[in-house]
Order: sequence, then C-alpha cells, then structure tokens
Amino acid sequence: MRRDGTRRSSNRRLRRCRRFSARTPETLNPRTPEPRELVAQIRRAFEAAADPKYRESVQRFFKEPIEVYGVRTADARRIYRQYFDKVKHLPKREVFEICELLHQGTKYEEHGVAFSWAGKLSSQFEPADFAVFEQWLKSYVTNWAACDTFCGGAVGEFVLKFPQFLPKVQAWARSKNRWLRRAAAVTLIPAVHQEKYVSEAYATADILLEDADDMVQKGYGWLLKEIANKRPQEVLEFVMARKDRMPRTALRYAIEKMPPAWKKRAMAT
Repeated sequence: MRRDGTRRSSNRRLRRCRRFSARTPETLNPRTPEPRELVAQIRRAFEAAADPKYRESVQRFFKEPIEVYGVRTADARRIYRQYFDKVKHLPKREVFEICELLHQGTKYEEHGVAFSWAGKLSSQFEPADFAVFEQWLKSYVTNWAACDTFCGGAVGEFVLKFPQFLPKVQAWARSKNRWLRRAAAVTLIPAVHQEKYVSEAYATADILLEDADDMVQKGYGWLLKEIANKRPQEVLEFVMARKDRMPRTALRYAIEKMPPAWKKRAMAT
C-alpha cells in the first residue's frame, strides 16, 4: 500500500462498484413475465383466492348470468395491485395489449383487472385511446358492474382530460346497446364530482329520460343523484319538471339523498 492510501481507496471504490453492479439488474430492470404467462399467473391467483360460497351469492346482484371466480372485493383489489406492480414500468401500449389478453377470458374479475389497470394509466391517456375504450365497451361490458368500474374510472378520466369527446359519449345515449346507454351517464360522474360538464349531464339525462331499461334508468338516476350532492335544488327542479314522464326507478335514485319533504313532493302523483 502506498503511504498516501491511494491503493486502499481504489480497492474500496471497486468493491462498492461491484456491489452496486450486482444489484442493478434486479433494481432497475424488474423482470416482467411474458404476457401470456403473466395472464396465466393472474388467473391462478384468482383461482387460489376464490370463495365458492361468495361465488354462489354474487349471482343475486345480476339479472343476467355472470361468470365469476368468486373473489371478494378486497382480495380482487389486492391482486389488481400486485400484478400492476409487474407492468407499471411498461409502455402504455404494452399494458393495453396485456389487458386485451385478459379480456379474452370469460370471468368478470379478468375484465376487472383490465379496466382497473387502464384507469391507473390516466396520466398517459391520449386522444387515440378513445377508440380502444369504445371497442372495449362494445365488446367486453356485459353487466352493470363492468360498466360502472370502467366508466366510473378510466373512461370518465379520459373525458375529463379530452372534453372534445363529450359529443361521442353523449351519442352512446341513443345506442341500441343498453350498456353504452348506461355508460353515457356513468362516464360523466367523475366530472360532476368536480362540478364539470353539468349541463352535458342534464342533456344526457334528458335523452335517457324515458328509457325503458331499468339498468339505464338507474345509471342516469345515479348521475342526477351525484349532481344533487352539490346542487339539490337544481336537481329537484329538473325532476319536478319531468316527473310525469320519468320512470319511478330513475326518480327514486335521483332524489335518494334529498330531505324527506322534498322526496315526498317529488314522488307525489
């Protein structure tokens, strides 16, 4: 060793570099399984967390048959988060490709992963994503839970970021597809929470006003109820002017949180 200690210092730096180098691949380049293997892992996780009794009880919340693993909400969200950590470093395009693979499954929880992950990428949304989301709505939304998860999350956030797509969303209210019609209302709920697009929300409710489908009635009634949280008098006036034509299901949803006297007035024939 030299008297000035140079060799010892160099050796110490070399050892530190070797330790850092050994950690770098794991820390900076997390290993992501091949997409189909990742999807298979997610499905195995759902199978492991499935509760047969819960699977049987879920069906009572749906009029249409629904395929589920039977994973309770808290466990499903844990799995969503656990596997999102494996893909969050990937480009959005690649995450959407994995979502598409998940959508090829038949179980509600698989679609739920894809819809949840899409919402987590809202900071990366761009106008071209509308076509992807609309296609997912048309192809993979077959019940109210999927509609509300997707539209109350990713699609709602998209429209907040790109208001130029509001006319396209409002056009869903005239679709033959019941879930697109419900989506036209539910998509606006994140916006009205922020006091945005309220006039568009009323316009959408007017288009859907006499819809005979109770899933659609509940969707736009829910939208009106969310507006009423901050504008109760305004929503009451909207309802009173239309109550003779408004289905009772939608009306009850819209006035649910209003004072008892207001509710009685609105429900009076």
